[in-house]
Amino acid sequence: MKRTIRLAGVAVLAAGTIAAIGAPTVGAEPVSPDLVAAMERDLGISAQQAHARLAQEATAMRADAELSRSLGESFGGSYFDAARGKLVVGVTEQADAAKVRAAGAEAAVVPNSLRELDATKAALDAMDAAAPASVTGWYVDVPSSSVVVSVNGRDAATDAFLDKAKAAGDSVRVQEVAESPRPLYNVVGGDAYYMGGRCSVGFSVRSSSGQAGFVTAGHCGTRGTAVSGYNQVAMGSFQGSSFPNNDYAWVSVNSNWTPQPWVNLYNGSARVVSGSSAAPVGSSICRSGSTTGWHCGSVQALNQTVRYAEGTVYGLTRTNVCAEPGDSGGSFISGNQAQGMTSGGSGNCSSGGTTYFQPVNEALSAYGLSLVRG
Repeated sequence: MKRTIRLAGVAVLAAGTIAAIGAPTVGAEPVSPDLVAAMERDLGISAQQAHARLAQEATAMRADAELSRSLGESFGGSYFDAARGKLVVGVTEQADAAKVRAAGAEAAVVPNSLRELDATKAALDAMDAAAPASVTGWYVDVPSSSVVVSVNGRDAATDAFLDKAKAAGDSVRVQEVAESPRPLYNVVGGDAYYMGGRCSVGFSVRSSSGQAGFVTAGHCGTRGTAVSGYNQVAMGSFQGSSFPNNDYAWVSVNSNWTPQPWVNLYNGSARVVSGSSAAPVGSSICRSGSTTGWHCGSVQALNQTVRYAEGTVYGLTRTNVCAEPGDSGGSFISGNQAQGMTSGGSGNCSSGGTTYFQPVNEALSAYGLSLVRG
């Protein structure tokens, strides 16, 4: 039976849910080498100081759990003082300070209980709809026994809201900030992206100038095509695209998106990408895409010429992994080595089929990109 070779294609706009991909977590061991190394790097402390701080924090956690229950209405909140290596506990009654010291913590007499501070914050939460964009948020600040309202810029609407906020409790204070918060999202191989249709992310990359982005299939868009992410949030735009002859492209992303060295396994976890060494014929290979998820097979041929109706593409790799429209651009990976981006093929994931991918190294070389590796 004659089978038509087609592009894996652009799926119609239909947002689906994507399995959440979380960053790797630290294991149960509180003094693992990775944790200590990260503390040395980010906190500017030695390994010995990191071990000491972890021990102090474990003691503080136990004391906090005990005192937050036993102090009742007098409990004014608590915080770990890294300089002293101790838990500091606020109390509204001087008589309760001895109880705090007996638990191994430092006591501070404060004007407001944590319950009162939380009540004031809850009152501000109820005013959320009335807050102007210049108000970036509010929180309970235990060390100062206050509720802090952060603002980025002042105008009449801001001042009017702050007047109402201060009326909610005398613990409210204002903090001027230079920036407004924004949500942050991860760029993950195999996730959906939208550009009038739907394709899939190949691999996270950075340009020679440090610009973050991802590689994908060239037939998914042309230079300048705007892109939104799996969640329909603005993501970036195509910076380069080649199709036919080749089938690769790269998309730059804005600062809301962080490129990660991951490929979505569509089971709540991810494969880490650590390089892009090409797998020989016969090797096992797997593909991630936003329509059909994660599927595996083997490499059948390298450097294949494929004649699509839209034009001929050279240098593709042939596999017996299935794919369907919307999987285009998605990640092909062998072990932890990036292989390429889904181009097209025949068949589907019900009956099986043949799928071709554009080798990733050609795209990286064409645009001067480097993989984001784990």
